[in-house]
Amino acid sequence: MKILPGPQREAMFEIYGFCRRVDDIADSNGPRAERLIELAAWRADVNALYAGKVPPRLAGLAQPVRDFDLAREDFLALIDGMEMDAFDDIRGPSAAILDLYCDRVASAVGRLSVRVFGVEREAGTILAHHLGRALQLTNILRDLDEDAAIGRLYLPREALARAGIHTNDPKAALRSPALGQVCAELVERAREHFEQADKIMAGLPRRSVRAPRIMGLVYRSMLDRLVARGWSAPRLPIRVPRPLLLWIVLRHALV
Repeated sequence: MKILPGPQREAMFEIYGFCRRVDDIADSNGPRAERLIELAAWRADVNALYAGKVPPRLAGLAQPVRDFDLAREDFLALIDGMEMDAFDDIRGPSAAILDLYCDRVASAVGRLSVRVFGVEREAGTILAHHLGRALQLTNILRDLDEDAAIGRLYLPREALARAGIHTNDPKAALRSPALGQVCAELVERAREHFEQADKIMAGLPRRSVRAPRIMGLVYRSMLDRLVARGWSAPRLPIRVPRPLLLWIVLRHALV
């Protein structure tokens, strides 16, 4: 975000701040009913913002919404995704539900972001579809153990069944020797989305896709490192080395 011009940078900080605040609610240890009430309050605030009655905690978003024509539906979709986590722990969702979840918590943010980056709407929507899913699937593969510790398992039930894993208990599923087969399916799906995102970005002005290109390269590196590490326990945390991160940023920021 820091490589962006001032108005775009400030808009992205406001969008990111909104995302963090609703995500913190979904991931908190509070009672589910209270978390759902808090998310409903954020939904009401978004609707008020678009009705011209700016709530104090969304005051910073008012200008970006006007300047970049940000869609209310994308903010609401993000809240819908947080409600999926707050309502119940997601465990072995169907492939369709997992895709809906990825659309809400990742691609919706992408749709907001590409408006700020200046990507043409139709191409930006498709880019957000693919890159958002690629990033979220990578997050899921990176955070297997962290999610299992709080009772969540985002691996799709169809892939679990194909690997002969017939439980949606997170820790039990992660102990299965067939876990790698399930993860390989998600890796392949993520790579397909990365490839589609790359094709779209190749046809767009370079300056408008600097930020998504950097994110894509960083996350693809992370995915490659996860595959190289493997899926058997103990699964050591994976991070992109700082020198590589700096090289990616410098290569694509100075356009």
